[in-house]
Amino acid sequence: MKNINKLKITTALLLCMLPVLLKAQNKSNLAQLQQQFVNQRFGMFIHFNIPTYMNQDWADPEASPAIFNPTKLNCDQWAKAAKSANMSYGCITTKHHSGFCIWDTKTTDYSVMNSPCKRDVVKEFTDAFRANGLKVYLYYSILDTHHHLRPNCITPEHIKMIKAQLTELLTHYGDIEALIIDGWDAPWSRISYDDVPFEEIYRLVKSLQPNCLLMDLNGAKYPAEGMYYTDIKTYEMGAGQRVSKQSNRMPALACLPLQANWFWEISHPGTPVKDPVKLVNEEIIPLNKVDCNFILNVAPNRDGLMDDNALAALTKIGELWHNDGPVATLPELDAPIISHNLAKRQPANSSWSDDSNIMDFANDDDFSTSWISNPTVKKPWYEIDFKQEQAFNTIVVAEEKANISSYRLEVYQKGAWKTILAGQNSNRIKVHRFERVKGTRVRILIDAYAAQPSIAEFQVYNERR
Repeated sequence: MKNINKLKITTALLLCMLPVLLKAQNKSNLAQLQQQFVNQRFGMFIHFNIPTYMNQDWADPEASPAIFNPTKLNCDQWAKAAKSANMSYGCITTKHHSGFCIWDTKTTDYSVMNSPCKRDVVKEFTDAFRANGLKVYLYYSILDTHHHLRPNCITPEHIKMIKAQLTELLTHYGDIEALIIDGWDAPWSRISYDDVPFEEIYRLVKSLQPNCLLMDLNGAKYPAEGMYYTDIKTYEMGAGQRVSKQSNRMPALACLPLQANWFWEISHPGTPVKDPVKLVNEEIIPLNKVDCNFILNVAPNRDGLMDDNALAALTKIGELWHNDGPVATLPELDAPIISHNLAKRQPANSSWSDDSNIMDFANDDDFSTSWISNPTVKKPWYEIDFKQEQAFNTIVVAEEKANISSYRLEVYQKGAWKTILAGQNSNRIKVHRFERVKGTRVRILIDAYAAQPSIAEFQVYNERR
C-alpha cells in the first residue's frame, strides 16, 4: 500500500511538473535549432513565381495562370548551382504577394496546376535540393492580393486558407528546416499579428513540424535585442535593414538579391550581377562572424533555368568561400514572444514625463516613440489600466536605451498593489515570465537607473503554456 501511495504521489508530482519540463525541453530544442541554423551560414533564396513573367517584383493579382510556363524547368540545375557556391540550403517562394501557388494545392484554382506547366514546382524543388545534399526551406506570403487577403478585408475564411495551405506545405514535402513568412506585420502589408493571429499560426507550424524554424521578415519594426514573433531575427538588406556586424549575438538571417531584382526581369542576362568578391568579403564572412546566416537570392528565368551570369557568379563565390563549420555557441536566449500584447493602446498613466514624451508613447506598438521620465522625478513609475480584471503571465519592458537597472513589477488586485517580482536587469529588452496572475492594473516602479528612464514599449502577455 505504501508503494502504491508513493507511486500516486510521484505521478502527481510529475504531472504538476510536466508543463515546466515541456517548456524547458522546447526552449532547449529551439536553442539547438537556432544553433544549427547559424551553423548553416549561407543559402540560396529562389524567387520564382508568376512575377517572373511580368517584369516586376509584385505581380498583377488578376494575372492569368496561363502566363506561367517554364518549358525547361530544371530544379536540379538550381541545386547544383547552390552546391557550386558551397551553400547549405535553398528556399523557394511557394506563394508570393499576388497569391499564385506553385504547388499542387487543394485550396485554390489560382495555382501552377491550372497553368500550362501543370507541375508541382515545390515538390521538384524539394526533391532536387535533398538529392544534392542540401537542406530545404520554404517561403510563404501572408499578404495575398488575389484572394483579397489584405488590410481591412481579412475574414475567418482567409485564416482557414492560410492554415490549410501551410498544412499542405508542411505535410506533403518532407522535413522543412525553416519557413520564411513575409507580408505580415510589415508597414507595407499592414496586416497585423491580430488580424492574422500569430500564436495560432506559430503553434500550427510547430504541431506539424516541431523542428521547423519559423521566421517572419519583420526585422524593421522590432528591436535587435528582442525575439518578437520569430525564431530568428531577420533583415532584408535591400530594404535598408542591417544587422550589426559589430555587436549582434542573436541568431539572424540577412538577405540580398544577386541580380538587380528579386524576380527575374528581361534585363538580367545582360546586366552585371553583384560582385562575388564583395559579397564574400563584405557580406557573407562578416555576417557569419556575428551569428547571421546569409541567404542570396538567385532568380530563375522564364524557362525555369538560371542565367549564365548568375551561374558564373555562384561558381566564383564557391572558389572564394567555404563553410568552416560551427560558429561560436549562441548565448542563452529568451523564448520568442508570440502572443497578443494586452497592453497595446490601453489607458496608461505615469509619473511626470519629460515634455511631450507622455505615457501613451510606451504602449502605442511603436518602438520609435517612448515615454521619458522627467529628470526631476526621483522614483518614476509607469502603469497600464485594463479597466477590468485581466489574466497575464509575461511582461516585457523595452527601453529606448538600457538605463533602468533596478525595479519592481506590481499588479493591482482587490484594491491593493501586490508585487509580482523585484530585481535587477540591465538588458535593454527585459523579458519576465512568471506564474499567471489576475488584476485590473499593472505597473513598474523604477528604483535605480543610470540616466533618464525611457520606455519604448511596456508589453503584457497572457501566454499559452
